[in-house]
Amino acid sequence: MIGNSITLTEALEQVSRLAPIQRPVLVIGERGTGKELVAERLHFLSPRWDGPLLKVNCAAIAETLLESELFGHEPGAFTGASRTHQGRFERADGGTLFLDELATMSMGLQEKLLRVVEYGEFERLGGQTTLQVDVRVIAATNADLIALAKQGKFRADLLDRLSFDVVHLPPLRHRLSDVPELAHHFAVQMCSELGWELFPGFTDDAARTLLQHPWPGNVRELKNVVERSIARWTDPDAQVAEVVLNPFESPYADWTDPTQDAGPPSAGHLQPHPPTPPFTTPPFTEAVAKYEKGLVKTALEQQHNHQGRTAEALGLSYDQLRGLLRKHQLTGRRSRTG
Repeated sequence: MIGNSITLTEALEQVSRLAPIQRPVLVIGERGTGKELVAERLHFLSPRWDGPLLKVNCAAIAETLLESELFGHEPGAFTGASRTHQGRFERADGGTLFLDELATMSMGLQEKLLRVVEYGEFERLGGQTTLQVDVRVIAATNADLIALAKQGKFRADLLDRLSFDVVHLPPLRHRLSDVPELAHHFAVQMCSELGWELFPGFTDDAARTLLQHPWPGNVRELKNVVERSIARWTDPDAQVAEVVLNPFESPYADWTDPTQDAGPPSAGHLQPHPPTPPFTTPPFTEAVAKYEKGLVKTALEQQHNHQGRTAEALGLSYDQLRGLLRKHQLTGRRSRTG
C-alpha cells in the first residue's frame, strides 16, 4: 500500500502486529480503501505465508451458490451436482480465506461460518461427513455490523468471534497527503501502458484539483481519474493540465438549438418563418467570446471572486475555469478560499 500519512501508517502497523497472531481479523473501510490489500499483508506477514490465500466476494455470488462455493457439495446435493466439489475452506486448509462484503451473507450461512471459525469443522452441502480444516479467516465490510447485529440482521456471536481485532482503514480524504504519491504512481503506470517515455507531471492547478477533491470512491476512484486524465491528454511532453473527475459530465448538457422556436404559434396565427438574416458584425467567434466572458465575469461577481464556487456554478471543472480566466484576461480575480 502506497502512502506515508500518519493515519495509514498507524493502520499498517496494527496489521503488522496482528499478522503473526493466528486469530480472525475484521477489516472495516469504505469502498476502494484497500481492504483486500490488507488481507494480503496479513497473510504474507504471517506463518501461513507459504500456504494458500483464497478470496471470496460474498456479494458477487448468489446466496444459493455461496454455500457450495464456501463449503463444497456432494454428488446429488442439488440439480446438476454430479461430482464432489471442494469448497474454498477445504482448498484454503493451512492458509487464509478472505471473505469480502461479509454483511451480505445470509443468517443461515453465518451460522455455518461461525461453526467453522469456532471449531474448524463443517460438512459439504449434501454430505454427512464432518471435515476438519485449519484456516485463518479475514473478513471485510463497509457496513455497520454492530447496528446490523442489534437489528437482528447479523449474528452477534459471529461478530464477537470474528472481531478478535478490527482494522479500520482510513478513507482517502483523511490521508490527503498521500494523494500526490498515489497519483504519481498510477500516472507512471498509465504512461508506460501508453508508450510514453516518461510522465511529464501535473500542472499546479491540476495537482490542486486532485488535493481538493473529496474522493468518495477513495484510492480506486483516484486511480481511475488519473488514468483517464492521462489517456485523454494528447501531449506526452507537456504537463497534464486537465483532471477529468467526472466522465459522465456532458459538454452538451446545457446546450439548446438557437434555431428552434420556444413553441408553436397559437391556432389561427400560423405564418411562415421569415428568412434568417445573414450574420453581420460582430463576427460569430467574437460574439461568442464576448458572451462567454460576460458569463464568467458575472459568475465571479456573484460568487465574490471565489473560483471554486464559480466553477461549480458554471458547471465547469476548476481547470476549465482557470483556462477561461486566462483566455479573457480575468486572471487578476484569484480567490479560492473566499
